Amino acid sequence: MEFQDTMIIAAMTFRLHAPWVHSLKEKRMVVKSLIAQMQNRFHVSVAEIAEQDVHQIIEIGMAAIVPNRAMADSLMEEISAFVEENCEAEILEETREIR
Repeated sequence: MEFQDTMIIAAMTFRLHAPWVHSLKEKRMVVKSLIAQMQNRFHVSVAEIAEQDVHQIIEIGMAAIVPNRAMADSLMEEISAFVEENCEAEILEETREIR
């Protein structure tokens, strides 16, 4: 069996705006739901990475190890579409990185 000596890491961040959220408790419910959905559907690592004390701004980071760049691109496209379709919050910014 041959092993690759490199691994590909797909990483994304989302900055979202949820204008209807007026408390950290409400925000936590939105964030937990989105994170759980992404983890269950795509089997990736996801966490809230910044702006934890701001009610209406959500920053989420995602990372996954994939076998090749094509799969990284495909996964990130699917996740981007999923967030857009399944989250009521507006996407302010999305970044993608393949390492």
